[in-house]
Amino acid sequence: MIAPSVVKVAVPSPLHQTFDYLAADDVLVAPGVRVRVPFGRGRVIGVAVATAEGSDLPLGRLKRIDTVLDEAPLWSPEEWRLLLWAARYYQHPLGEVLSTALPALLRQGRAAQMEGERRWRLTLAGGKLSPADLARMPRQAALLARLQQCAGGCGNDELGAMGGAWRPALAAMRDKGWIEEVVMVPEAPPATPAIAHGPRLNAAQARAVDDVQAALGAFEPFLLEGVTGSGKTEVYLRLIEAVLERDAQALVLVPEIGLTPQLVERFRRRLTRPVVVLHSGLSDSDRLRAWLDARAGRAGVVIGTRSAVFTPLERLGLIVVDEEHDPSFKQQDGFRYHARDLAVLRARGADVPIVLGSATPALESLHNARQSRYRHLRLPERAGSAAHPCLDVLDLRRQPLEEGMARPLLQAVEATLAAGDQVLLFLNRRGYAPALLCHDCGWVAECRRCDAPLTLHRGRNRLCCHHCGAEQAIDTVCGDCASTDLSPAGRGTERIEEVLKARFPATPVIRIDRDTTRRRGALEKQLARVKRGEPCLLVGTQMLAKGHHFPSVTLVGMLNADYGLYSSDFRAAERMAQLIVQVAGRAGRAEKPGRVLIQTHHPDHALLQRLLREDYAAFASAALSERQAANFPPYAALALIRAEAPAVEPPRTFLESVARQVRQLGDETLQVWGPVPAPMERRAGRYRAQLLLQAVDRTPLQKILQHVVPQLAQLPGARKVRWSVDVDPVEMI
Repeated sequence: MIAPSVVKVAVPSPLHQTFDYLAADDVLVAPGVRVRVPFGRGRVIGVAVATAEGSDLPLGRLKRIDTVLDEAPLWSPEEWRLLLWAARYYQHPLGEVLSTALPALLRQGRAAQMEGERRWRLTLAGGKLSPADLARMPRQAALLARLQQCAGGCGNDELGAMGGAWRPALAAMRDKGWIEEVVMVPEAPPATPAIAHGPRLNAAQARAVDDVQAALGAFEPFLLEGVTGSGKTEVYLRLIEAVLERDAQALVLVPEIGLTPQLVERFRRRLTRPVVVLHSGLSDSDRLRAWLDARAGRAGVVIGTRSAVFTPLERLGLIVVDEEHDPSFKQQDGFRYHARDLAVLRARGADVPIVLGSATPALESLHNARQSRYRHLRLPERAGSAAHPCLDVLDLRRQPLEEGMARPLLQAVEATLAAGDQVLLFLNRRGYAPALLCHDCGWVAECRRCDAPLTLHRGRNRLCCHHCGAEQAIDTVCGDCASTDLSPAGRGTERIEEVLKARFPATPVIRIDRDTTRRRGALEKQLARVKRGEPCLLVGTQMLAKGHHFPSVTLVGMLNADYGLYSSDFRAAERMAQLIVQVAGRAGRAEKPGRVLIQTHHPDHALLQRLLREDYAAFASAALSERQAANFPPYAALALIRAEAPAVEPPRTFLESVARQVRQLGDETLQVWGPVPAPMERRAGRYRAQLLLQAVDRTPLQKILQHVVPQLAQLPGARKVRWSVDVDPVEMI
């Protein structure tokens, strides 16, 4: 008797292991196929990883697979290898990695195909009949006449509208073979005729297009560094057009949902193949449809945020990562992958080129270009007739301020609006005020669950925590001295909006931040108002800093450039420089010249001066030298092990055990820092601590992690904490 085969199944759980199940008789379960299995007291959807002839457990103790949900693996061999690699490298349970790579409906067991509408249509035999042939069966004759009018068949709702007892007649016609029931699957997104033609490329753009086109059909990574407004998107479009001509597909990753509406609109106006979108703002059914269209090859282009890197594509020909420097490409909880880095690995596995585009490339990417791992392409000038904006620093010291705005800035705003142009004011702080302060004793309303003040949102009439999401009514009495003299401290975008509406009552003020764009379609509606080109005041957070093209904006004001100039995070200077350059890049992107005013109390800061006197490349070169001297990435590899619990001591005690485990391995190339409290120790009611591992190379760090991580669940105190491993962390909080 042949023993039943054993299938190793990865289920979505925090356990770093697969589970053995017995396959149903004569059923071949291939790796990459979803299965429904008993797990604990319920049933879960897992993914088959491998088959084996036996198990470490007695076969009699193994449970059987309930259902095999797919006839074939959901991923190609190259895509499957990428997922397995990602689970190993980021030290995350394979079951959760595979679950992350699937749309929600597939995680719930939905069939990997679009469930279309059930319709009735005539068979070949039924098509030869006429209603006169069924004169003795008037109900069937009426159904026949109706079906003859519906080339695509009729649904039950349409037939039911005829009235009468139509179901028995329908069943009789089906039994005679005159009609059949079919499932009409929705067609792929329609391909539209191109209605726009690209502008003439300048010399730098043409060289970039030629260089990447020459690499089509083979793996080669390109770093496309182009100043803001240099026409990087036009380069992407030309390359994608070439890819589509080869009957291949393109994957375009963007850091945030906010960048997709204008990008999708531009792509659909230019490309004749269907363009689909994948991001968290879609409904589950829309997301599944886009995923299936991409997998089946019906979609020519997929545009999505970080999780789209896992989208299966039948004929992948090119990957583009726009704004590649953006930290949004790094997942900050659960499976902590970096979409940009995985995109490079995916391109290598698929043997296709990848383009990483940015006006302010990440220092890691610039280092890879210096080491000749990436081919460096540059777009040094703005496209068309647009010129670089003029940058000026406004020294706020001893300046009278009106709600955080200096008089020269307000005068510049008045002049710009009078000229019929638009103004963008940037403040990376939403809400009305970042704190509610007691004037008598200095008490600040703080979150009960976090080491942070509550943000005042006057429009919602609430105090909100931007870290844990807690909300409460606005305090009217001081929590310490019972004074009623409470006032907002500091400024957020909501407060700036209020001030501008009072000062410029005849000018529309458009605020764009997470609070004003929560509803579906709200962002598109706001951006459409801006694109009309009428004079207006734009106020927003970093949602406005990236990628947007506002031709009528000629003045940009940064209200608080000091935020981020002084920080314990070694990446703070890089991010601040990127933010300044990106925000400044929104000005003067058309024929009219642009001006940027940067408000600061530290006009002599080295970062600001270097950006003003030279450019981002000069800053990046100096920053890389500092990183090398300090042995920080990209000259070292980091892993951050975090732990949290409702009490203070358990996280620190657990991480001390982890540190001992690491040190016992005796690797002199690896340094262990901590454990120490997290910069914000208490968040969402839990106390947090962290342990930093630093190595000169990724290889020894990975060896240590692969040895230590599987043992963490068995360490003393592991059950008292929630722990996680973050490989290549970009946030140290």
